[in-house]
Amino acid sequence: MGSARGARGAALRAMVSLAAGLLACGGASEYDYVSYQSDLGPYPGGRFYAKPHQCVAIPADLRLCHSVGYDKMVLPNLLDHETMAEVKHQASSWVPLLNKNCHMGTQVFLCSLFAPVCLDRPVYPCRWLCEAVRDSCEPVMQFFGFFWPEMLKCDQFPQDDVCIAMTAPNATEVSRPKGTTVCPPCDNEMKSEAIVEHLCASEFALKMTIKEVKKENGDKMIIPRKRKALKLGPIRKKNLKKLVLFLKNGADCPCHQLDNLGHYFLIMGRQVKTQYLLTAIYKWDKKNKEFKKFMKKMKSPDCPTFPSVFK
Repeated sequence: MGSARGARGAALRAMVSLAAGLLACGGASEYDYVSYQSDLGPYPGGRFYAKPHQCVAIPADLRLCHSVGYDKMVLPNLLDHETMAEVKHQASSWVPLLNKNCHMGTQVFLCSLFAPVCLDRPVYPCRWLCEAVRDSCEPVMQFFGFFWPEMLKCDQFPQDDVCIAMTAPNATEVSRPKGTTVCPPCDNEMKSEAIVEHLCASEFALKMTIKEVKKENGDKMIIPRKRKALKLGPIRKKNLKKLVLFLKNGADCPCHQLDNLGHYFLIMGRQVKTQYLLTAIYKWDKKNKEFKKFMKKMKSPDCPTFPSVFK
């Protein structure tokens, strides 16, 4: 994991250096800044910052981008988030996806927008990079009931202009054998910070035992035996007894936590239409040091309150 992040950072630093040199040396006619400005649709300002901007340090708790390979970013960012608090919250929605390693360019693509490098003029991600990340990561997002958001439509990004790319010619994707890939909501690291991130990104959280797991229409249907609400969200107390959870698209992928139903689980999720989808599952293990840390943090998880980028 560390070497992969190092490769991503080195590649991005090289690309940023190239972009900085081109922006410093090239004239407007050479890179057609005016026409590019009009082509960017909802992104105000195109090749020019639409609002007064400042260069600020990327804070350690901006976890999506703190390890991206450079130390400072522009505010407002290229998604028009004006405060660091808003950036942190909107970026936090993407941290669980980053941890799924669905594409090696995910962090580079997202951080070029959420935490753009400080340059005289904005440099957007390349369209092909957006398309590559989208095509690899949207299937993973669908396990959580999400689709690629409208605000990141790839046809809004430059195709034949200076742009941020993921250039690591010797890097290869980690391939997983088909048919054995763990269901993404079950592929979780037992780290307190990661569990808190899932808690903040989820609408509800339950401590529960499981009576039965069935397959239904391509999903896994999870029927609770005992349940206690830790975070109710959209669930009404009167509906807890009848609650059924679904692991979206999970009928045929393994979820090793469900191999043994003889203990309590921490289950988090969100409501999509009439279904309650499981977005993360952990064994309720009070002997585990990381889980004990999470239990302390759970009392006051300090989740941001801005609207989610996926709403």
